[in-house]
Amino acid sequence: MDDDELISVLPIHYSNSLTPNVHIHQFPLLSRPLQTPPAAALSGKRIRARIKPVTRRLEIHVPVDPRPEVWNGERSKELGAARQEDDREKNQDVGKMKLREGEEPRLTEVRMRSEPIPQEGAYMLGVVRNGQLHLQPISETHQFRPTLTYLDIMSRKSRRSRGNAGSDEDSDDGPPPDPDEPPPVQIASKKEKKPLEVKEVQVSARKAGDDKGNLQGGLSAVRREMLLAIRAEEDEVWEDLDFCDGETVEGQEVFEAVFSQNEEHLECQSDITAFLKGIKGL
Repeated sequence: MDDDELISVLPIHYSNSLTPNVHIHQFPLLSRPLQTPPAAALSGKRIRARIKPVTRRLEIHVPVDPRPEVWNGERSKELGAARQEDDREKNQDVGKMKLREGEEPRLTEVRMRSEPIPQEGAYMLGVVRNGQLHLQPISETHQFRPTLTYLDIMSRKSRRSRGNAGSDEDSDDGPPPDPDEPPPVQIASKKEKKPLEVKEVQVSARKAGDDKGNLQGGLSAVRREMLLAIRAEEDEVWEDLDFCDGETVEGQEVFEAVFSQNEEHLECQSDITAFLKGIKGL
């Protein structure tokens, strides 16, 4: 509006000293702060984190609240056994979860697994301090949700048990056939042998860029690439990270590193016309 009043002017300090380690971590399903439950903290439990650097996969392990009124200890044994088997199938590092002799595995933590979110444009972390705006570029955005793949193990066992009881419909016969692959050749027995029939077949060549001709093979190739990517991620080794809450000394040190101490003035090398032309969709 024409009568808008300019309240203040903030000098901008830009720094990329923390690049590429500044991320946005979103927790859409988290209804409380990302902290260790008090009852778990009293028993020495702490939040842990790990990363697969190549595939950029992150996990945050939050201890569960062990109070009987909010947690079923008996159920946790069944879930813990399923998670242990799931870790073994996916080549997870289970060395830190060795059990004592006679001890049953238990589900003692919730694993929050990251999914990368594409960024549109340049994302910035901005903090105002002492009348100055300090900016740091954000390199990645991730959303974290609980990973429940161990439930697939329980479901598979349930189907097998029903199949052993005589139900052919629910038996686990492996993964369904790939709809993009040609159906397997049916070999007829000698008793069902039929005389050969001669048919006229017309063959036409297609161009290399014909999408319709390559549709079936293309879908199969995409599926194979997805399976190879999943296998490569499962084979990559996890690297442990130190999870530091915002109230810790380490967290305060990193927060202070956001603020630039450089007083050098930057000069703009472009005019307003070039700036406006660079705005997508304007």
